[in-house]
Amino acid sequence: MISEEVLKGMFRPITTPWRTAITKVEPNRIITRGYQQEDLIGNISFSEMIYLLINGVLPTKNQERMLQTVLVSFCDHGITPPSTQSARLMASAGSPVNACLAGGILAFGENHAGAIEISMKMLQEGIRISRTHKFSKKETAERLINHFSNNDKKIPGFGHRYHTSDPRAPRLLELSREYDCFGEHTELAIEIQNILNETKEIKMNIDGANAAILSDIGFNWKVGCGIFIIGRMPGLLAHVNEEKTNEPPFRKLVEADELYHEKEEINLFGK
Repeated sequence: MISEEVLKGMFRPITTPWRTAITKVEPNRIITRGYQQEDLIGNISFSEMIYLLINGVLPTKNQERMLQTVLVSFCDHGITPPSTQSARLMASAGSPVNACLAGGILAFGENHAGAIEISMKMLQEGIRISRTHKFSKKETAERLINHFSNNDKKIPGFGHRYHTSDPRAPRLLELSREYDCFGEHTELAIEIQNILNETKEIKMNIDGANAAILSDIGFNWKVGCGIFIIGRMPGLLAHVNEEKTNEPPFRKLVEADELYHEKEEINLFGK
């Protein structure tokens, strides 16, 4: 006969505890990636903390400087991006700051902010293929370009809808050499640019440069968009604050008589 205790055990809900290797919290003690947080406070930079949290180890000094440079390069692109427009419209509607920032982030997608992650995946996969088959960087670049062209897709990280030459990309590449963070992913990106520039006059944009650099300093492609968000957040906050401070509420983008309606009005009574 099954006892009551056995029955209780059989029907007790099975729960999986949370597991994390990031931060351990105990009474009066917080350990992040093996370091006491009070030791980290005041001794490492914000970019070092980001690297530590994501990758589990502290970056080298050059990696820290490079990541800081990448984050600064993401800071803002005016009111041109959908994310900034979304955040400002929500601010104009009277939404609280946290909602406005969330709205801006939710505007990130395949066509805006998604390119860096796709570009990182392309470059990391390209290097894997290059190593496996012992292709040169130029051969790998040609194969990647052909793959995207044959599938009628743009090469992520190259070309820009506002700039024929994104001014941020060359500066990032220059600093990657200065900080000794110019690795094989960046070499591959340069080969892709050489081919695209010669055949279509297309150059690398900020997403392509940062995708290569972030790959070379040890980030997995899956965190690419997240790192972009970290860098863009101060810009979004600045725009939300400007909208709330300097503009009248309930922003009107167009007048009603300026709207184009595709269908004529239907009169049900034939008059």
